[in-house]
Amino acid sequence: MGRALVIGDLTAPVPVIQGGMGVGVSLSNLAGNVAKCGGIGIISTAQIGYQEPEFEENPIETNLKAIAKHIHRAKEIAKGGIVGVNIMVATRRYEDYVKAAAKAGADLIISGAGLPAKLPALVEQFKTKIAPVVSSVKSAAVICKLWDRKYQRCPDLVVIEGPKAGGHLGFTKEEVEQSTDTGYEQEIQGIIKVVEEYGRKYERHIPVVVAGGIYDGDDMKHAIELGADGVQVATRFVTTYECDASDAYKQAYIQAEEEDIVLVKSPVGMPGRAVKNAFIREEESRNEGQEKQSEEGIERRKNWKCYQCLEKCNPAEIPYCITRALINAVKGNVEQGLIFCGTNAYRAKKLEHVSEIMEEFKISARGCRTNINYNL
Repeated sequence: MGRALVIGDLTAPVPVIQGGMGVGVSLSNLAGNVAKCGGIGIISTAQIGYQEPEFEENPIETNLKAIAKHIHRAKEIAKGGIVGVNIMVATRRYEDYVKAAAKAGADLIISGAGLPAKLPALVEQFKTKIAPVVSSVKSAAVICKLWDRKYQRCPDLVVIEGPKAGGHLGFTKEEVEQSTDTGYEQEIQGIIKVVEEYGRKYERHIPVVVAGGIYDGDDMKHAIELGADGVQVATRFVTTYECDASDAYKQAYIQAEEEDIVLVKSPVGMPGRAVKNAFIREEESRNEGQEKQSEEGIERRKNWKCYQCLEKCNPAEIPYCITRALINAVKGNVEQGLIFCGTNAYRAKKLEHVSEIMEEFKISARGCRTNINYNL
């Protein structure tokens, strides 16, 4: 028997959560296949309905319908495996997304990109497990204390996302650049102590998984040695046959060199990590030329369609539409799109099957001892 990831009454035989990747990178096919192989498959709800014909006219309502469609489809593939969703707190109409996922039968909701303060209230009528994403001891303490005081409950799971993650990051650019492995490992252990404190209070074990920079079985072993119960892996699953992104998107990872993985500034002000391409170079040139102040830039923004993705996005002030950039990339127009990735994207050399990756993690998990006391 290998080491399992236990979240209340849910058990994943392999202690791997596949990270949610939007737009359209982790939908029902990827999530369902990871779950079928013993991990936890996660669907990203970020513009999840982008392939539907009505998306252009009514993106939010289309997304809400697509959440149920993809959860049901993933569960059919998973054959009893655990299927969840990732919903960013920064999402416009966040509460409706959470309710739609819980109603559709999501086993788990992972929520970051903001403080998921209201999440317990939104799922109280459902069996859905909930997990905040935290990046620091401070954020872990804040969310645990808030849920404890306001809802008399604790998280079912905590995801620690470090500075090596892909996509939007919970750090400033300076924090990412100054971060060290040793320093962040101390942060991980500090977060685990905070979570254990609330686990004792609620007389249960609250599992903690580490995300950001986890690529192979050795990375997982190291995270578990630090005290984690498992890992969340995203980048590694992009270059699988089962990933929902286009072949061109996957090839962009395979062709990337280490120096091609760069930090970028999202149009909503958050730092992110992506593969450097023509799109990023063009945006860098515009920034250098202060295009925002030019007549061309003003005219370009007037003609944008807003896809209602993020709560605090103001189309009149941003340099480009992140929804359109991410959709371009996932559909295969990779030179005119934003290709989010983790620090290890350059390590991908070929396409793999999800089953091969999960077998690798399963074998590594067999060598990880557990010292968890589930009878606190």
